Amino acid sequence: MAVLKKAALFSLVFSLLCSTAVFADEVSIREEINQLKERITTLEKKVSEQDTYIAAQNTTTQSQQQKIIEYETKLSKFEENLHEIPGTPMKLMEGLELGAGGTMIVQGTNNTNNATSDVTRKEGRADASYSADITLGKEFKEIGGKAFLHLEAGQGAGLEDDLTLYSNVNRDADNDNNVRLTEFWYEQVLFKDKVALTFGKLDPTAYFDQSEVANDETTQFLGRLFRNSPTIEFPDNTAGIHLAYMPVGWLELGYGLFDGNNDWEKIGDNLFNIGQVHFKTNFFNLPGNYRFLGWNNNVYHTKWQDTDKTKEANYGFGLSFDQKANDIITLFARYGWQNPKVYNPDIMATGELNYSLTHSWSTGFQVEGKPWGREKDILAFAVGQAIPSKDYKKYGSTQISNPRAKPEGHLEAYYNIHINDHLSISPDFQYIWNPFGKDIADDTNGIFVGGMRAQVDF
Repeated sequence: MAVLKKAALFSLVFSLLCSTAVFADEVSIREEINQLKERITTLEKKVSEQDTYIAAQNTTTQSQQQKIIEYETKLSKFEENLHEIPGTPMKLMEGLELGAGGTMIVQGTNNTNNATSDVTRKEGRADASYSADITLGKEFKEIGGKAFLHLEAGQGAGLEDDLTLYSNVNRDADNDNNVRLTEFWYEQVLFKDKVALTFGKLDPTAYFDQSEVANDETTQFLGRLFRNSPTIEFPDNTAGIHLAYMPVGWLELGYGLFDGNNDWEKIGDNLFNIGQVHFKTNFFNLPGNYRFLGWNNNVYHTKWQDTDKTKEANYGFGLSFDQKANDIITLFARYGWQNPKVYNPDIMATGELNYSLTHSWSTGFQVEGKPWGREKDILAFAVGQAIPSKDYKKYGSTQISNPRAKPEGHLEAYYNIHINDHLSISPDFQYIWNPFGKDIADDTNGIFVGGMRAQVDF
């Protein structure tokens, strides 16, 4: 019995101990659960705070982006308003074309045949000249217009004041060191680019008697005979109107009306009219230009046969062709004829000698330097004649007792060396036979002219 009581007591104590252990474990678990709940609450609070921060940041970013958009809109509107203000620098920069260049020439000869020259005739001489140009163009694309001005200055007559010729040797000579406005015009395109109207102070040779290879004394032939036909009485840069009509791509019709004596006075009494038909060909995929022109000049001329008739008009016609023969060779030819019965008293050879030409012709070629590894170099050659009129021979020759007035022949060759995109150098050689038709006393031998030209482009 005693043993049973002890066993029951032991069992009761053991149960109490186990219950105490289980209770202790439950208490510990509850504490851990409570701690976890506190941690979860803390984390949820932090997450909530972080979400609030991110939302605030997003709001700030959106606000900043909105402000940037507003600033850009205001800036765009400001620029738009600025462009609407005429004469602003930003407006001028759109479509602006600025060019500048200079030409320096040195020429020497074995025979200065001008009787009024400051050197002994038949004596050798070397002279220099330079010219400088600044051009400014502004294109108005929205209305199809363009404005252009050309400033020019130069010094030195070169050899031209030492040589008596029908057609002289330095077309670039510009013995006027004052900066002056040589061109100033406005051009308007009309009728879907088929018509172009230009007016202002114009250079007629920019629109008539052109040539791809013989029309620029700064890089091509220097002799006047090869720059333009001497039988066309082009007025110097003067008041004028030019109208071009291009009905199709291969045809251009041009007409010009200019102040013939370039004094801007009574221009209706001294009109120089000229018209040209220009065919643009592409035979065998080789471009060519064929120009035919006629002109009339109402500037007062004098009749050779009757010098009391001083209000005569002059007229003539001409042609100018240039044609690519292949990828590197271009051929050219010019011809001109004018009224042989009159002369312009303002057109004189050096020594103040009046004369008149009936015919002139020239032909030649240029070769690009690709075959010898100099693709941008140019080799060119030309030959031609200026032929005096029969009326000049009969009534105006300086040698009336034994009239001569033979055709004056010209030959020129040059090689344009491309140094870089800003500098080219051209050795130039010319030979003139029958200078002034041998219609001067003595000094009728042929004239050699050797020179060097440097062209600088900015």
